[in-house]
Amino acid sequence: MDHKLSVLVQVDLDGAYVRLVVTGCLTEANQHVLYPMVRRARALMPPVTVSVDLTAAGHVEAIAVDLLRWAIDHNETLDGVSPVELLIPNGLPAHQHTLRPDPRRLEASGRP
Repeated sequence: MDHKLSVLVQVDLDGAYVRLVVTGCLTEANQHVLYPMVRRARALMPPVTVSVDLTAAGHVEAIAVDLLRWAIDHNETLDGVSPVELLIPNGLPAHQHTLRPDPRRLEASGRP
């Protein structure tokens, strides 16, 4: 299963917020790559509000959210760190398995 993570970073020109829009799959195995982006965003221009938007993600594992939240809450290295809000969809989306059509069934149905 291919679990790719994509992150779009939106920075407000006035320095009020940084928004990380996550698409793809956020899993236990790949959540660790998101935290360095959060850390950089928090240090970019304090005090800035940092949002991690998971509402556009196609697949979000609960354990990945817990691990990310733990990493954010336990960052003691930055003075005056900016707050981080996690935008999580209601009901975490499960991975959509896309099945390829069986060519034999297509031939039997008469479809190309």
